This record gives sequence, structure tokens and C-alpha cells, in this order.
Amino acid sequence: MSATSEIARARSLIRVVPDHPSPGVAFQDITPLLADARALRACVEALVAPFEGRFDLVAGLEARGFLLAGAAAVLTGTGLVPLRKAGRLPAPAARADYTLEYGTASIEVSEDLRAGSRVLLLDDVLATGGTLAAGRRLIEARGAEVVGAACLLELTALGGRAVVPDTHVLFAA
Repeated sequence: MSATSEIARARSLIRVVPDHPSPGVAFQDITPLLADARALRACVEALVAPFEGRFDLVAGLEARGFLLAGAAAVLTGTGLVPLRKAGRLPAPAARADYTLEYGTASIEVSEDLRAGSRVLLLDDVLATGGTLAAGRRLIEARGAEVVGAACLLELTALGGRAVVPDTHVLFAA
């Protein structure tokens, strides 16, 4: 099967859950895609391809971004740095606050992200762009370079592309 048809098959595995986590929200559940080895591999390969050879670390945003970033790090032979929700790291080195469509939040990174590192930032969904933009600020605050950002899915109606216009996205919803 071609890479294009694998990506199309992977897209078909994303399940829409109506009214989750609240009425009116159509939650994009990537769990079926993650459970399918071929689909997962095709998506991770497509996410990292535009940045091949330009990064030495993959940063994943909590929580589903961890899954994509872990697979990408193994696939590319690079390291992984998780960007965690505030309070989850034993000794955070930096913190970034951001606004969500339903409130505010913070993410933190450990001192394992060293200045001068070249980082590919991954997350599952680009919605309002707040989380991805905060991840970029957090990485740069540590003196590392963000070589690019990629997401599996974009919720176009929420306008996140205006906040992080250079994000590589596989699927639009």
C-alpha cells in the first residue's frame, strides 16, 4: 500500500465522539489510529518527514503528544523531551502559561532540555494554538531551537493556524 493510501486509511480510523468532554464538542479520538501499527507508523513518518535531519530531540505535549513524540524519537533515533502539565515534574526548569478554549493552563519542561538542542515539537491536535505556542515558548526559554511543529489533526474552526501558522498538519477536521 502506498504512503498516501496508508495516510488515508489512518484518517478513517479517527473516531468522532459527540458531546465529549462537554455538550457541543465533537471529540476527535485518535485511540483507534494509535492501536493500528501500520497507521501509526505512516502518520509518524509523515509528521517527521518535512524536518528530517534537522532535529536531535522530539518534544511531545502532554498527553497524546507524548505518544506521537515517543514513536517519532524511536523512528528517527533521536531523544525525547516531554512537555508536562504544571506540577507533574519533580524539578521543572521552565514553565509557560497559555489560554485554552475553556480556561488557562501551564506546561513545564525539565532541565534535560539543553540550550542549543534542535527540537521538533509534536502534538495530536491543533485547536486554538495555545498549547503549541506555549510549547514553542517553553523550548525557546531553555535556549533550544524549535526547528518545526507538527500535529496529527487540525480543528480548523478554532483558528489555531493563526497562532502557529507554520505547523505541519496531516488531517483537517
